[in-house]
Amino acid sequence: MPIIKLNAIDSTNSYLKELCTKETLEDGTVVVTDYQTSGRGQMGTVWASEASKNLMFSVLKNISWLNVDKSFFISIATSLAIIKTLDMFLIPKLHVKWPNDILSENKKISGVLIENVIKHNQLKEAIIGIGLNVNQTDFRGLPKASSLHLILGPVFSRDEILQTLIKNINYYFNRLEKREFFELKAAYEKLLFRKDKPSTFKDAEGYMFSGFIKGVTNSGNLQVLLEDEVLKEFDLKQIQLLY
Repeated sequence: MPIIKLNAIDSTNSYLKELCTKETLEDGTVVVTDYQTSGRGQMGTVWASEASKNLMFSVLKNISWLNVDKSFFISIATSLAIIKTLDMFLIPKLHVKWPNDILSENKKISGVLIENVIKHNQLKEAIIGIGLNVNQTDFRGLPKASSLHLILGPVFSRDEILQTLIKNINYYFNRLEKREFFELKAAYEKLLFRKDKPSTFKDAEGYMFSGFIKGVTNSGNLQVLLEDEVLKEFDLKQIQLLY
């Protein structure tokens, strides 16, 4: 498993994507950096991080065996791998805030950006970017962010976490390749933040409403039980969980 280490880069996802166009890379190739100048998150958000404090990397996974309609399972497998890793380091009260933000209690400690390479309507590769707050302590302006160091106290080895996380990513992708869709989805839904609890949401027009998170569809839409007992599906652009 090749690991490319960089002092600084605009974005590990962008670097890995460009590298893919120039050469054939081994499955599981990792690009890790101490500092990202233009780290990216879901829906065009920015992932800000102090230099040499956190874990920022991207991994290339061959997903040519996976059907396009099952592409959300890449997010499921990645989320489960991060949760398993953090659990091994004794981080408490772990949840997945749909679709793939990782929380300890109600504080965000990790984010994921997945970019799939599709050719002729066939999945080829996934570039999975992961940002994990490890030893950073200053999150001014980000009241919902935290780090492993703030939660537990010790300074963590980023290399040790990286090696453990890569192993767990391979473990869950092996299960995914074995078509364990039902088991993986059930494990993911069990970890959903605010599942079966009364929650407030905001839609794309700014309208706020209440409901209960019940699960996700195979395509990754969030299933919310509304006040009139109607189960409605929402995609990422349609809804925001307020907490």
